[in-house]
Amino acid sequence: MERLNLATFAAANHAETPAPRPALTVVPALQKSERMPFTIRIVQDDVGFEKAVAIRRAAYHRHLPEFAEKMEIEAADTRDGTVVLLAESKLDGAPLGTMRIQTNAYGPLAVEQSVNLPEPYASSRLAEATRLGVAGGMVGRVVKVALCKALWMFCELHEIDYMVITARSPLDREYEAMLFQDVFGLNEYRPMAHVGNLPHRVLAKDVAAARQRWEEARHPLFNYMVHTHHPDIDLQSVDLSFDWETVRCPEAALMAYGR
Repeated sequence: MERLNLATFAAANHAETPAPRPALTVVPALQKSERMPFTIRIVQDDVGFEKAVAIRRAAYHRHLPEFAEKMEIEAADTRDGTVVLLAESKLDGAPLGTMRIQTNAYGPLAVEQSVNLPEPYASSRLAEATRLGVAGGMVGRVVKVALCKALWMFCELHEIDYMVITARSPLDREYEAMLFQDVFGLNEYRPMAHVGNLPHRVLAKDVAAARQRWEEARHPLFNYMVHTHHPDIDLQSVDLSFDWETVRCPEAALMAYGR
């Protein structure tokens, strides 16, 4: 498996503005099935949330120890339109990684505490990945890629238009290598209120265009993302029952967002 930090590849394929959005097309049958030494599931109980918080603390402690020590189960973890993913070792059930995915189905994204998203993002169906944390070493890098695949799968499943993330330097280069694009100016960093006002880039990826872009770029993770079935990634265990028509109504958005 290739590592995410592919700076040379990213620089060659980075674009400042979103590419045209093709319609979703029928995809050929998956070429192979691959098992992993861990599972990824949607958290549905207190034990799962405690494991997610434990891996968050361990991951954030490497760079933000004071912030990590204060981490607990957050109200955002259980809000409507939000799920928490948890990667667990098959050997002993130990937490290896986690990611929270928040959609804008019922309210603004966490990033919107700090910035006003421009078009086309402001009027689109969005999902923001936050509270990403993985174990250290090679296993953590493998888990991170798998969580990124789970994010994309989740977004396709729930008809999301754009995946959104915020990333500080140098981690932003990993997402750039995954063909995420700047929402604002090229390499522009902005302080994020939900992560201690640290400067982050705001990056997004077109969900419908992802397959085509990976293939056209001959991305080293194309086969892993598109043509490999990972039965250990289970995203079917929860029904979020998103009501997108309400979210896309301008009047409802004004009331929900307090604008």
